[in-house]
Amino acid sequence: MSNFYSISHEALTIDSVESIIKSNKKLQLSDAAKSSILKCRQFLDDHIKNSEAPVYGINTGFGSLYSKNISRTDLEQLQTNLVMSHACGTGAKIDKSIVKIMLLLKIQSLAYGHSGVQLTTVERLIEFFNNDILPVIYEAGSLGASGDLAPLAHLSLPLLGKGEVYFKNEKISGEDLLSKMNWEPIHLRSKEGLALLNGTQFMNAFATQALIDGRRIFKWANFIGATSLDAFDGRIDPFDEKIHQIRKQNGQIEVAKEIRSILADSQIIKQPKRHVQDPYSFRCIPQVHGATFDAIKHCENVISAELAGVTDNPNIFPEEGEIISGGNFHGQPLAITMDFLAIALAELGNISERRTYQLISGLRGLPDFLVMNPGLNSGLMIPQYSAASLVSQNKQLCTPASVDSIVSSNGQEDHVSMGANSATKLYKIVHNLYQILAIEMITASQALDFREPSKSSSSIQEVLNNFRKEVPLIKEDRILHDDIIKAEDFLKNYSI
Repeated sequence: MSNFYSISHEALTIDSVESIIKSNKKLQLSDAAKSSILKCRQFLDDHIKNSEAPVYGINTGFGSLYSKNISRTDLEQLQTNLVMSHACGTGAKIDKSIVKIMLLLKIQSLAYGHSGVQLTTVERLIEFFNNDILPVIYEAGSLGASGDLAPLAHLSLPLLGKGEVYFKNEKISGEDLLSKMNWEPIHLRSKEGLALLNGTQFMNAFATQALIDGRRIFKWANFIGATSLDAFDGRIDPFDEKIHQIRKQNGQIEVAKEIRSILADSQIIKQPKRHVQDPYSFRCIPQVHGATFDAIKHCENVISAELAGVTDNPNIFPEEGEIISGGNFHGQPLAITMDFLAIALAELGNISERRTYQLISGLRGLPDFLVMNPGLNSGLMIPQYSAASLVSQNKQLCTPASVDSIVSSNGQEDHVSMGANSATKLYKIVHNLYQILAIEMITASQALDFREPSKSSSSIQEVLNNFRKEVPLIKEDRILHDDIIKAEDFLKNYSI
């Protein structure tokens, strides 16, 4: 199988992005993509040569400076100035994995042939991707409208021999990169800087990664929830198909079905119960997890559409002979979607921590804090504190960014999405979720040991046998930070 992915007019999908990144595929441009890029650039060159009419960002200034006409002799300098002046990112450096997705999304967007860039510019970006040359990009600075200007400026600086990149496990200047690779700097032509900086690739890279992780987290939340239900000696009745069919909510129908499947051959779930009901954190798993399932499906639709789209400005239509200035850079579709996804995913952590709390509370025949000789040993008392802290932080991070807007560029850009803030908040929530579920996994697996000799289901026992290789049973107090980290890594890497 070829380890190359061909960038064409076929849209990227969430699955294809995951495959490209996970398999460390290289990129190459299809003939059709090359043709579209060249045709669009030629149309733009001809237009500039034959017309003096002002076209935003091509022979005018930017933002509120749109009324300033730029002479033909300064068109290339205009684009270089744009990239340099907009590189105003601040805060923490974003993860290299996000930068790599940004490169992929920017390359795909330019390859549709509506942006007017040079073929050499796109090919240099592909060289960056294929050689793991990852520009240093900062977390803050984008308003999520007019494109992710500051982050994408930092993405573009190394094309000019400026800024910084990560290359071969070190951080070097853009100038040093050109020297090491024996490259000439890209000389931006008319409109190219704008094409590079206008776009939603910062937001959408975070959104795409959050969905990739979110789908994995959702599967684990169901599996760990089923494990906790069995460990708590819970009832299977609330998962009966008939209950969920009469409510008609697709998500909860799917979750209930999955929980029944996971616990199908469990001895514990089938044994007689003394209690007639379980707490909501167990009994309402289908309703709560199911709502998240439905939210994920909606978010997949929006983010997939963005992966297939062109989000710079102005847009060039060679076939129609038009250059149209619009607002495809505005991040509102992503901002609202990421705020929604943040809430939906955070609820998986909220209900998870409640199950953890129930399991350590000395109920249903389980010892206090799931440890022998409690008192001398604190057992799993404090991991629940950690989970509670993370859950509380997630609640704070769920405050929507998309309802905010601050006027910029002298009032020309008077409504912005703040989607970049939605993106970075969502990313933090996802990382917190792994840790919250890792704590529940440790807790549920510990509780199940006290149900011996009764056994849980074969699927749960198989996973726990592998989990125990990383996180042994807790017989007496030890440093549980290490266990949480190992459990988190297990959730990120083990496939169920």
